[in-house]
Amino acid sequence: MDDTDRGAAARAESRGRRTLRYAVGGVALAALIVAAGAAVLVGTGQGNGGGPSPAHVTDSSPPSPAPPPTAAGSALPAADAAWLQRVSGAADIPERALRAYAMAALTLADEQPGCRLGWNMLAGIGKIESEHGSIDGARLLPSGETTPRIIGVPLDGTDFLATPDTDGGAIDGDAQWDRAVGPMQFIPSTWDVFGRDGNGDGRIEIDQIDDAALSAAALLCDPGLDLTVGEHWIAALDGYNPSASYNNDVADAAEYYAQFG
Repeated sequence: MDDTDRGAAARAESRGRRTLRYAVGGVALAALIVAAGAAVLVGTGQGNGGGPSPAHVTDSSPPSPAPPPTAAGSALPAADAAWLQRVSGAADIPERALRAYAMAALTLADEQPGCRLGWNMLAGIGKIESEHGSIDGARLLPSGETTPRIIGVPLDGTDFLATPDTDGGAIDGDAQWDRAVGPMQFIPSTWDVFGRDGNGDGRIEIDQIDDAALSAAALLCDPGLDLTVGEHWIAALDGYNPSASYNNDVADAAEYYAQFG
């Protein structure tokens, strides 16, 4: 192994150790979570997260089928108001976005407890992809929708892997090339597989933060890996965006978010 190879191996090992540190160091979030109109949930939510970067593509290899969408009117988890207020202020995450990340993490904790996905991994992706729905002058409405819509650059091979149109422009408005859309920046073909109803309104909307966060959670947990294992966390994120710099940015911010609970 030459010096370049040794340096790359050392960086990878360091990244794995760092990822594992914050993945297993998350707070017992469920102590602060209530089911809507029901009792306090029991269990622990481990954390993973993200950092600053512009909105771009979030897809890589062909995905496998996602769980069925949440049925309208079904019981949904909700983060405790005091927890939301405290963490939102301390971590500088809009409360509306933070609630979506926490709800998605809790939903996956129930559906796939072995995944051990944390709210701060989703928050990190949201930070990188769209500044929590606020990139380029956009904002999150109380409904969780972004306005104006967040649509990435055409994936024509200039800056990212060329991805010809897969939706006839129905989702991204581009009938020639796919574009990443929404606060979690899904491309249409991936959204078609992983799109979920995160707020129980019976609709699956790529521009709505609850739906987008739950869909991202489903994508990350799809391989069935325990994300508190460093290399598993890295592999799951590579499935979201196969870029070493992206993975490192998410890891940096995830570690930062983990300290707030």
